[in-house]
Amino acid sequence: QVQPVESGGGLVQAGGSLRLSCTVSGRTFANYCMAWFRQTPGKERAFVAGVSLSGKNTHYADSVKGRFTIARDNAKNTVYLEMKSLKPEDTAVYYCAASFSQADIVVVGHRGMDYWGKGTLVTVSS
Repeated sequence: QVQPVESGGGLVQAGGSLRLSCTVSGRTFANYCMAWFRQTPGKERAFVAGVSLSGKNTHYADSVKGRFTIARDNAKNTVYLEMKSLKPEDTAVYYCAASFSQADIVVVGHRGMDYWGKGTLVTVSS
């Protein structure tokens, strides 16, 4: 079973930065498109950022474009989300997700994800 495990969440003031990490055990990491989603109470899980198999293709939600950066290290089975200029509206539980793929594309729909982490809470104070 593929099990993403997130880390790096916490409390940060508006304007601050935080880096999230997601590690997946096993030798299958390079076969998965990786993405970050976030969810707040009463809302559906929303796409934040995604990266393709090779890492050369990335996509971001408009709300985080220019502030967040996603990257992957296939040798370490790890995907990162560097978050800068954080805003209170960024407060959410952030989930790491994996989508099995044979193409170097970014998958953005939550229903297209095959495996999910348990989430890590990011709280941005105003």
